[in-house]
Amino acid sequence: MTARVDHPLRSPMRSHLSSQQAAAKVITSAFQPIFDAKSRKTISYEALVRSPENESAARIFEQFAPDDLNAFDQRCRVTAIRLAVALGIPCNLNLNILANSKFSSERRIRSTVEAAHLGGLPLDCIVLEVAEGQIIKDRSEFARMIDLYRGMGFKMAIDDFGAGYSGLNLLADFQPDQIKVDKALISKIQSCGPRQVIVRAIVQVCRDLGIDLVAEGIETEEEYSWLASEGVTVFQGYFFGRPTFEALIEAHCPRSLPPPVIP
Repeated sequence: MTARVDHPLRSPMRSHLSSQQAAAKVITSAFQPIFDAKSRKTISYEALVRSPENESAARIFEQFAPDDLNAFDQRCRVTAIRLAVALGIPCNLNLNILANSKFSSERRIRSTVEAAHLGGLPLDCIVLEVAEGQIIKDRSEFARMIDLYRGMGFKMAIDDFGAGYSGLNLLADFQPDQIKVDKALISKIQSCGPRQVIVRAIVQVCRDLGIDLVAEGIETEEEYSWLASEGVTVFQGYFFGRPTFEALIEAHCPRSLPPPVIP
């Protein structure tokens, strides 16, 4: 499946945007497929912030003052929802959300709810991703957010899981709907014994707690095969599909891929 929405390109972004410039700045999205190897289907797309010139999210966010990030974060999600709906998204949508002092505010998420309702996208088809490192900074805020946003119908995910030092402790205190295992743990896992031990433990904990697990950063068939042999079924990474600017592309699935070993 391929779809595309075109619009005129704007001029390149500059550093140190004022509040007025930030409010007027045009942004868009790229979408990367999340692949279920059991059903061999794309089950979600992660929306990634892009400029109209396809600049990365990191390049864009570094140009905003901290006081402007909250409003910009909201606008990124609204833009992603509108574009995904316009492209005819047939499955879930993963959206990133920044952590700050207004993290658990109902007002902060209202625009996301309104955009989803207007587009006919059910809230239980939206997965809100929070990076593990941001949760560690304010665990009480994350607890409030889990209760509030889940109560509204959203699914919650911990992104970059394993990038910090308290991942399993987080799962003892919070049970998100989904975790996304950090690329640093996945890279060359087929030949790294310590990473294998850690990932096996994460897989078992998620299985016992009923948490969905996504292996991020899959770049080779060898990485996929090792994880699939351990019962991992959901994957995201260049091996299955790169982020595509303003388009929804089905995940690539070689016919030779072995199916996951389901315990």
